[in-house]
Amino acid sequence: MAPHRRTRVKTQTQDGRPLRRYKRRWKVERLFAWLHNFRRIVTRYEYKLENYLGFLRLAGFMILAKKYL
Repeated sequence: MAPHRRTRVKTQTQDGRPLRRYKRRWKVERLFAWLHNFRRIVTRYEYKLENYLGFLRLAGFMILAKKYL
């Protein structure tokens, strides 16, 4: 469930539940967007699963290193 805009004119239709799931969804969608910056992962050039997972882990490490280092 996505939150309403703050400037909404109509009455709210949300049921008052906290938006915890929506916040987690944003994190997952951003991760996939960051992974799409690595063309090798998106197009999957590797035929073997081990090589693909290795590049996936390398991309994850590069994303974390850029964010925290």
